[in-house]
Amino acid sequence: MAEETGATLADALPKDVVSSLPEEVSIVYEAKIDTLGRSYATGRRKDAVARVWVRPGKGVVTVNDKALETYFARPSLRMIVCQPLEATNRRDSVDVWCTVKGGGLSGQAGAIRHGLSRALTNQDPELRAALKKKGFLTRDPRTVERKKYGKPKARRSFQFSKR
Repeated sequence: MAEETGATLADALPKDVVSSLPEEVSIVYEAKIDTLGRSYATGRRKDAVARVWVRPGKGVVTVNDKALETYFARPSLRMIVCQPLEATNRRDSVDVWCTVKGGGLSGQAGAIRHGLSRALTNQDPELRAALKKKGFLTRDPRTVERKKYGKPKARRSFQFSKR
């Protein structure tokens, strides 16, 4: 049985290589803002794709040139879209403008939430920790399973009959 010697990787490398290594590696995120003061990101969920722009403003949310309340009639979908704004306390300080295509209303709301979270992170990188903790920056990979030949749906089979 081998004994624990307490050796590290730095002990195995030549001294000149060890001296050139940085003490601590950290990732620094930078703000990505265009000349008009907007930050942009793309969000995806199921088959829906949302393009989202965020800029400082009064809290107006526009989806496909319609007000949020008009486009998403269900309060639950409006809540999903506004979750990143509520988590970062930016509900009344930014204007959101987005276009969304594909999927149904539920997938579109999830795509806007994903894109909005990414756009807020591009605007202010310090918000990343709060959004990541809530899970808004993670793209939900679940999609509809394709239909297989010889079956009426993806997994459903025809009723079995002995005769």
